[in-house]
Amino acid sequence: MTLLISWIQSANSADGDFPLNNLPCGVFSNAANTQPRCCTALGDVVIDLAAMEGDGFFGEDLGLFCRPGWNAFMAEGPTAWAAWRLRMQSLFSQGSPEADRLSRYLVQRHEITLHMPFEVTEFSDFYSSYHHAVNVGSLFRGADNALMPNWLHVPIGYNGRASSIVLSGTDIRRPMGQIKLQDSDVPVFAPTRRLDMEVELGAVIGTPSSGRVDIGQAEDMIFGFVLLNDWSSRDIQAWEYQPLGPFQSKATASSIGAWIVMKEALAPFRRQPPERVKPLLEYLTSHETWVYDIRLRTTLTPPDGGPSLVSDTNYQTMYYTFAQQLCHHATSGCPMRTGDLLGSGTISGPDRDSLGSFLEITRGGSEPLELQGGQVRTFIEDGDLLSIHGYAEGEDYRIGFGICEGRICPAIPETTCRS
Repeated sequence: MTLLISWIQSANSADGDFPLNNLPCGVFSNAANTQPRCCTALGDVVIDLAAMEGDGFFGEDLGLFCRPGWNAFMAEGPTAWAAWRLRMQSLFSQGSPEADRLSRYLVQRHEITLHMPFEVTEFSDFYSSYHHAVNVGSLFRGADNALMPNWLHVPIGYNGRASSIVLSGTDIRRPMGQIKLQDSDVPVFAPTRRLDMEVELGAVIGTPSSGRVDIGQAEDMIFGFVLLNDWSSRDIQAWEYQPLGPFQSKATASSIGAWIVMKEALAPFRRQPPERVKPLLEYLTSHETWVYDIRLRTTLTPPDGGPSLVSDTNYQTMYYTFAQQLCHHATSGCPMRTGDLLGSGTISGPDRDSLGSFLEITRGGSEPLELQGGQVRTFIEDGDLLSIHGYAEGEDYRIGFGICEGRICPAIPETTCRS
């Protein structure tokens, strides 16, 4: 597919995040509309969908876009999703007879405040990168025992907390917890010393289920994707994770981007998952399912320096797809709801530049990473700003996710973040 030309000229740039091919889903407010409402981004503007719906552009006014989240629209299902995209592309394509009438719904992006794009009903995070699993396993168990026996057969995950999901730009308070120091037989209660990022994508579930789902149904249930940074306290995690897995080390916050990129916008970037090391069971392979060619670049900006690129990875390296994760999640009959969020797990490639966590980049802190200006990091320090940029790139256009970022504040509440 090539770039779709819009009468909004700023949407026609080959390196812009938001061409007419994209139409991401967001929520905004501004001086004229103080109540958050749904919008989409096109070039350097957002389009007020609530106002368009009220004026009859989408047929009967069902009140889907006047809400502070996309859940109601997502619940309408794939047929409604596809019809909305076609309608928007028709209205905003070059030569549209409605251009003059539609101009009143445009708002400059620099004049708005973005909000959470949907209400997160549940959050589950997975561990689906082969390279990440091998790297982490090698650090803790050695290369010969890097993968646990189940990893090549089943998508591994855990249930997180929806209340911990925060919007990009939200400051992250350094968490406190129990830490077992190497030179002590008893733990201490202290701020984490090994705060980490996890570069991820999140899949947003659109249509609900009431029982088991096959993998083809799982693929159809996914509405779209968001950038995700699952902040992790590695020292708290090391002390607590046996025997039941991560708990407080993962409960501080997970930051998501402000834009949901719909699955259909990414269809040209579908790729086959990597070759299986061992055959998967039939319920995970009975329907074709995809990863996507999505580049994810992460920078760290210290409080007294400029940004340094710390990770340049790609989602297409993931071993398990989102549909496989969702299908397995529902095998017990676990109901999936509109607004459920599934994390991909850390996205890591085969070399150091493409690793998605400091645990891997610095090999558990033993090989510090040098930033621009001579500073070094083993893990994330107070005042650091972590920023994930994501996009899929075609021949003459890109499908962008915007940015997902957060700055680390000290554990002491009275202390402010340094910028």
